[in-house]
Amino acid sequence: MVQLMRAARLHAVGDKMMIEDVARPTAAGTDVVVAVKGCGMVPNLANVLANWETWYPQMPLPPRPAIFGLDPVGVVHEVGEQVVNVKPGDRVYVNPGRSCGACHPCASGAPQKCDFWTLNGYFGYNENSLEMFRRYPHGGFCEYLRAPQSALVKLPDNLEFRQATRMGYLGTSFAAVKKLGSLAGRTLIINGATGTLGVGVTLTALALGVSRIYAVARGSRLLERLRALAPDRIQTFSNLDGGTAAWVRSATAGRGADFMIDTLGAVASLDSFKDAMHGVKRGGRIVNIGGTAGDLPVDVKWWMDEQMELIGSVWFTTADGIELADMIRHGVIDLSVLQPRSWPLEQINDAISGVTSGDGGFTSYLVEIGR
Repeated sequence: MVQLMRAARLHAVGDKMMIEDVARPTAAGTDVVVAVKGCGMVPNLANVLANWETWYPQMPLPPRPAIFGLDPVGVVHEVGEQVVNVKPGDRVYVNPGRSCGACHPCASGAPQKCDFWTLNGYFGYNENSLEMFRRYPHGGFCEYLRAPQSALVKLPDNLEFRQATRMGYLGTSFAAVKKLGSLAGRTLIINGATGTLGVGVTLTALALGVSRIYAVARGSRLLERLRALAPDRIQTFSNLDGGTAAWVRSATAGRGADFMIDTLGAVASLDSFKDAMHGVKRGGRIVNIGGTAGDLPVDVKWWMDEQMELIGSVWFTTADGIELADMIRHGVIDLSVLQPRSWPLEQINDAISGVTSGDGGFTSYLVEIGR
């Protein structure tokens, strides 16, 4: 007899999600079933549901009716017969990154380079993602989901489920900061510093030893709140007051910062990106993890002469997640500065429309699911 579960499903673009009873998944092979306790709500989800297929037709959404939900956390409910090192009762975050698991990038620990790379419960990167959606049709907005054991990050006891739904943004930020290399004695521009990714980059860069952060955003109130995290190591600037590059260079005796991470959202202007990157010193490294799209006009001779590096960084690996969880376990990263705001599954549509009412990146939005 098929067992049922509650799930929020989208039947068509433009519709509201509906709470329905659907078949509960079962575990087999190296897959597990997780009883979902909560799932992070991406602030950009409303844009994705309404506009993604128009903006990026080459990047498919899950076939409808679809169960979305990017950042699930919960308790392992059932394991397949080939699962090792995971048992029922384990508290876990489920990394939504899916890949083929057999190609050279996957075997090398770089699954984001796989031709099948997909963010489960969100969107894919090419037509191969449709196969990943078929194999793993459950996002986090349901009571149970099936996932590969390789996607699980065990949660430390001092990380409650509501905070753990922030792991996706924190992991993305952490992976980007790692791409900068050693931060000892180095300086970093964070463009869009008070957003969800920006706060994540701030927390992880501080934890990894950055000497000075130049935090750039629009609103002064949230910038002051960010500076309070480490007043001796963070300087803030509202780009409503002028150019970022000029401010950074004035604060560094004309040299510029060693690194930059851009975290701006999908509707942000590329002018801010271009301005900020000119605040990076010769031989610097720039990592982009934001959603800003479009053509970036760059003087390629300047790029060559200054020996600049521009790196795109998508999501993070399960290994990154394990490292991040261990840093939280030992108090290297303190998530108490983040305030959760939650809705029950039955109010999923209110949650989708309510994610802009908090305090920027200091609010973690989620849907609570487990009874």
